Amino acid sequence: MRKKLICGPMATLSHEAFRRIVERFGGVDEHYTEMINAPTLLQGGPFEKYYLMDGPLPEKIVWQLTSNDADAMANAASFLARRDGIGIDINMGCCAPEIVRSGAGIAWMLKDERETFSMVEKVKSAMENCGAKKRLSVKLRLGGDNFVEENFFKFCETLCDLGTEQITLHPRTQKERLCRPVRKFFAEELAARLSQKDVPVIFNGNVRDAKSANEVFDECPNAAGIMISRAAVQKPWIFAQLRAEMGNYFCASKNMCDEKNSNEKTCKDGENAVRSNRIDLLELGLEYIENLQKFQPPEFFRTRMQRFFAYYCDNFSFAHYIKTKMLNSHTREEAEKNFRAYFEEVPEDKALFV
Repeated sequence: MRKKLICGPMATLSHEAFRRIVERFGGVDEHYTEMINAPTLLQGGPFEKYYLMDGPLPEKIVWQLTSNDADAMANAASFLARRDGIGIDINMGCCAPEIVRSGAGIAWMLKDERETFSMVEKVKSAMENCGAKKRLSVKLRLGGDNFVEENFFKFCETLCDLGTEQITLHPRTQKERLCRPVRKFFAEELAARLSQKDVPVIFNGNVRDAKSANEVFDECPNAAGIMISRAAVQKPWIFAQLRAEMGNYFCASKNMCDEKNSNEKTCKDGENAVRSNRIDLLELGLEYIENLQKFQPPEFFRTRMQRFFAYYCDNFSFAHYIKTKMLNSHTREEAEKNFRAYFEEVPEDKALFV
C-alpha cells in the first residue's frame, strides 16, 4: 500500500510562504493549513484572506479548523468546503494552554462526549449540505493524562461512524512533551481497528529522517502515512528526500506543477537539488523571506520570519549565533542583511549535502 507524506499544521508556519519552499522540492501529498479560528473567519477579520491563501497547489490543501463553538465550526466548514482542496480537518490535538482554556483543541477530547460528537455531526452535515464532496478528518492526541485506552479507541471509532474519513494521531497525552517518546503501538492498534471501517490513520510525531520514518512503519505497518511538521521547517526538502530513500513505501517524487503554475521552475530545480544531494541554504532562506513579503501581511512578517529561522538555523554550525541575529531582525532588509552576513563569515555552511 502506498503511504502518504503530509506536511502538518503549525501556527505561524503553515502558510503559503512556507508551502512554496516545501513545494520547491516536491514530495508532499497533503498540506494542512495552520489553525483557522472559525468565528474570526466568519466575521471576516482583516487578516483572514491570508489564512485562505491556498497556493501553490490548491488541490493539496486541507483546511484545519479550531473553535469552542460547534455552530461556528459547522458554518466555517460549509464555507471552506466550497473552496479548492481535499477537505476539512478538526483540530482536537492542540495543547497550547490558551487554546485549551478556550475550549478548543484537545479540550474537545476532554468534554462530555455528547457535546463533541454533536459538533462533529454538525460539521459533517454542513459539509454535505453545501454539496461539496470533501473529506472530513480529525487530528488528535491520546487525550488527557488519565485517558483510558479502550475509551480512546471507542472515541475514535465513533468519530468514524459520524463521518470522519481520516484520523491523524500524535500518540502522546495532553501534557506529554516532545522529549517524551511517542507510543507508536497506539497508532498501530488504532490503524488496525479502523481498517475495518476503511478509515486511514496517519502517524504524527518525531519523524525527522529516513531512519525514524522506517521505525514508524516497522512498528506501525498499518499506518497509512506520516505527518511531519517541525522537521519540515528545518528541512523543507525532507519529503522529497524520504521518497528518494524509501521507495519501498512511497512513490517516486512526482512534480505536480503544471504550465500554469508559476512555481514550476523552482519545483523542478528543487527536485534536482535533492537528486544531486546539494541544498543551497542561503538561497532557500532568502526565498522564504521574499515569500513572506508576497504572501503574508506586513504585520505578520517578523513573527513568521523568526519562527521559521528558529528551526531552519539548526542546519548551521553556529546555530545559536545566527538564530539570535534573525530574532533581532525587525525588517526584511535587516533579515536579509544578517542572513547574508552569516555566510560571509561561515561560507562552508552555504551548501548542505544530503
